[in-house]
Amino acid sequence: MTESLHHVHIFARDIDATIAWWRDMLGGELVYDGVLAGSRNVFMRIGSGGLHLYDQPPRDEGRGAVHHIGIRSDDLRALVARMKEQGVTFRSEIREFGTWRYIMCAAPDDVLLELFEFDPTHEPAHATRWLREG
Repeated sequence: MTESLHHVHIFARDIDATIAWWRDMLGGELVYDGVLAGSRNVFMRIGSGGLHLYDQPPRDEGRGAVHHIGIRSDDLRALVARMKEQGVTFRSEIREFGTWRYIMCAAPDDVLLELFEFDPTHEPAHATRWLREG
């Protein structure tokens, strides 16, 4: 038996604007848009991961137990530059720790994102396996 993370589920106050943001900022691909359980549900592919958007506003303004969504990039500087050109604001500049770098920003409905990049060729295999396979 094999288990794997299938998707992150996010409530969306404005689902069309949320779809556009994930598509335009991070290359999201729409794979399903339909009604399930009486509400519009959208599934998007973001690289090898999945995002499930639910057409309902967040139930509270907090994130509950979810701190952030991590999104790996192979060119973080270019991604951040493109996002800044489109008006995205970041909490800080890119933070670097040897072969690892990251930056945080908010997606629609204040979903916190960690955009990161790392060079696995300079790290022990056991330390980065989950990053390569995720």
